[in-house]
Amino acid sequence: MGLTLKDVDKVVGREIYLKDINLHLEPGSRNVILGRTLAGKTTLLRIMAGLDRPGRGRIRVGEKDVTGVSVRKRNVAMVYQQFINYPSLSVFNNIASPLKLAGLKKDEISRRVNETAAMLHIEDLLDRLPAELSGGQQQRVAIARALVRETDLLLMDEPLVNLDYKLREELRIELQEIFVRGRAIVVYTTTEPTEALMLGGNVIVMDEGRILQTGPTPEVYRHPASIRVAEVFSDPPINFLKGTVASGSVQIGERMTIPLLGHLRALGDGAYTFGARSNHLFLTPNNEDDVKIPARVELTEINGSETFIHARYDDFRLVVQEKGVRHVAIGSDIDIYVNPAGFFAYDADGILAAAPA
Repeated sequence: MGLTLKDVDKVVGREIYLKDINLHLEPGSRNVILGRTLAGKTTLLRIMAGLDRPGRGRIRVGEKDVTGVSVRKRNVAMVYQQFINYPSLSVFNNIASPLKLAGLKKDEISRRVNETAAMLHIEDLLDRLPAELSGGQQQRVAIARALVRETDLLLMDEPLVNLDYKLREELRIELQEIFVRGRAIVVYTTTEPTEALMLGGNVIVMDEGRILQTGPTPEVYRHPASIRVAEVFSDPPINFLKGTVASGSVQIGERMTIPLLGHLRALGDGAYTFGARSNHLFLTPNNEDDVKIPARVELTEINGSETFIHARYDDFRLVVQEKGVRHVAIGSDIDIYVNPAGFFAYDADGILAAAPA
């Protein structure tokens, strides 16, 4: 059964938590809510679960209106950021607890607990107490307790945010495989564009309590419908350059003229904002169509296998994402290259006017 939210608002005092939420999630779908902190992601999850009620609007599961139905009467499971487990119960009994409450027989409980524990690679930990586990193992137990119920709706509120990098990478891969096998509608929240891309499925981009864009994750990433979507769905931050189109070219600042090539040919004369992600900027040209941006280095960040170079051209701040370790002196003048084929173009209202093929 699908999940539908119609005209949902949530206002607390004078503060808008959610506004005009209209959403339909198909049965068995994988959905990532992507947004910055305080975008409204957790509030939306709590309303989906029945933990909170909307101030306006309706929620349906299939054809049934569940707007006022409490979480106890819904077939829903939720995983939180924190490792929420029962400290006095073994791992086995933590995972089994919702099945025991549902009155399942012992053999069925044992089968489902063991199968779920094996999926999450914690089958050797079933006799331990949560205090004897690492943080990653404790979160696996919490996820297993949610999965074992075989619910119609599985909600996960940034479940990996408190784990270290290696554990997050491992669990992301495992969760992708588990989601594909399951039949539940999965809704997973994150602040990280990279995580949204890794998990795939559909993305719901949120900002300030509103849904900005929805669709298949790769499609939304390649065609962010507005400047705000491009900002939310880019890490490191997307680079924006304001320019004016006239006589078949774009003038950006005083020293940069770009010919209208490819998808940019569709632009009419006027003012636009041009966006280029950091991995589309380079320190050496790649082909004859690349355009040079004269800039001055303000900061370099070496992050393992990548270097992020922060620079300024006129009043525009730029971030270049280079592979490997690059030593560039702060205050030095450099040439940055970009291919116009990689530019997003946004009109005066911040709406996408042209996107790379």
